[in-house]
Amino acid sequence: MRWAGWGDPAKSRELPDQVLKLLHDLLGVRPPPAPAATLESVELPPIALPEPLLRALAGVVGEEHVLTSRADRVLHTRGKSTPDLLRMRAGDGSDAPDAVVLPGSHEEVAALLRLCTTERIAVVPFGGGTSVVGGLQASRAGFAGVIALDLGRLDRLRSVDTESMVAEFEPGVRAPDAERLLAAHGLTLGHVPQSFEYATLGGFAAARSSGQASAGYGRFDDMVVGLTVATPSGDLELGRAPKSAAGPDLRQLLLGSEGVFGVITSLRLRVRRAPAERLYERWRFASFAEGSAALRAIAQEGPLPVVLRLSDENETMVGLAKPESIEPGGEAGCLAIVGYEGWPATGRDVADGWAGAVEAGRGIPLPARREAVARVLARMGGEPVGEVPGEEWERGRFSAPYLRDALLAAGATVETLETAGFWADLPRLYDAVRLALLGELGSSLVMCHISHVYETGASLYFTVVTAQDDDPVAQWERAKAAVSAAIVEAGGTITHHHGVGRDHRDAYAAEIGPVGVAILEAVKSRLDPAGILNPGVLIPWTG
Repeated sequence: MRWAGWGDPAKSRELPDQVLKLLHDLLGVRPPPAPAATLESVELPPIALPEPLLRALAGVVGEEHVLTSRADRVLHTRGKSTPDLLRMRAGDGSDAPDAVVLPGSHEEVAALLRLCTTERIAVVPFGGGTSVVGGLQASRAGFAGVIALDLGRLDRLRSVDTESMVAEFEPGVRAPDAERLLAAHGLTLGHVPQSFEYATLGGFAAARSSGQASAGYGRFDDMVVGLTVATPSGDLELGRAPKSAAGPDLRQLLLGSEGVFGVITSLRLRVRRAPAERLYERWRFASFAEGSAALRAIAQEGPLPVVLRLSDENETMVGLAKPESIEPGGEAGCLAIVGYEGWPATGRDVADGWAGAVEAGRGIPLPARREAVARVLARMGGEPVGEVPGEEWERGRFSAPYLRDALLAAGATVETLETAGFWADLPRLYDAVRLALLGELGSSLVMCHISHVYETGASLYFTVVTAQDDDPVAQWERAKAAVSAAIVEAGGTITHHHGVGRDHRDAYAAEIGPVGVAILEAVKSRLDPAGILNPGVLIPWTG
């Protein structure tokens, strides 16, 4: 992972001249006044932890697993939001941890939490480092120092139960490795967010991640059937059965808790049989309203495809419905991406009306599901515009963050944000976010797509591009504050799948109200009385 950008440095890209000219002519984008910092020029704070504490940490995990080099500290500084990258490009490493500590077992995690509680060392659980909401930026005030608790050594598939269709993983397994390990058993998780190449399973759970195939596989929190969690106050073993009436489900308390209550050391996840076929196709609608109505009809009537996504007019025009590139003067209307996974139909399936396939556990064959979805889309005004190879579309999605890096280098601020609401509230929420962004940023390009659908509502995912001003971090912070207030006022949730972190903390408090905040504070004070876990993230708690 690049320290001041996204992903593999070899995949970095530059914008074509015609795009640079378009950005200048339409938005006033100009090259930044200074080149980006080099790794050697990043300003880091002195290591605050004294040698005796560093030796104590090494006593738990081994000297080779306590890292204090410049590169290790920089690579574990903040996440991958646009403000995070802008600060790093400016050479600001002020939030760097004092050390990176890599435990190799649940027992070592628990021992580290006990040690850090005693010595008042703040602990930031670290998976793939892909947070885009300030989830890896701990407060130092009142602590002897800060460590990044890198869970990369906890990277094993522990067991596979093909009868219950449950697999147990350690939290540091990266998503591609999880799919590779499961493929050996003919299985899949089916969780493919844009961060797929680098994010970890523990991070998915801690942030309530949602992948592109959520219509078919569900969100990541839907997949979690059990958790093992180390907390400063002791261990938690959660999930004795798929469902239970034994009081509130404590799994839900830990899912989305972003490391502030404990450290996930094991996950038991629902898995499914790997599909034999995958197919993606594009449909065009005359307007975002018409396309939204079509997606609602599918979500409520079924059957659902695996992927269902609709770009608005701006996103379609610019070309981000095909996320691998910007193509000025793109297609008209609104493009939808519809994806299917499953099994081919046999002659017997057709003869018995698919009943045999369903009974055999293969579900509705892909052709039958596709036909049923197509009937709804066509009835709602959709026009098919051709198939897209699934691998091509996924490659495009994975390349989109590299496009952001190129835009930042060109002098444009580009950032994403997301929300969700009920179908009846979605038009008002869409308008509120757009107006807040345009009102705060002025001349900007604001794009949106519906990324995840449910019977009762959907999520809206926005991308905004604007010219950087003299202080682009402060510029975006003002816009973010305006948007967050608009989302709360319009009745949406402050986040659908990015998480809360520091960036959404105050809006989240407004969303759940003072009683909700008090509940979280009470849990925090019981599980982490010294407040060492990710201080400043998720809840405004001071200990």
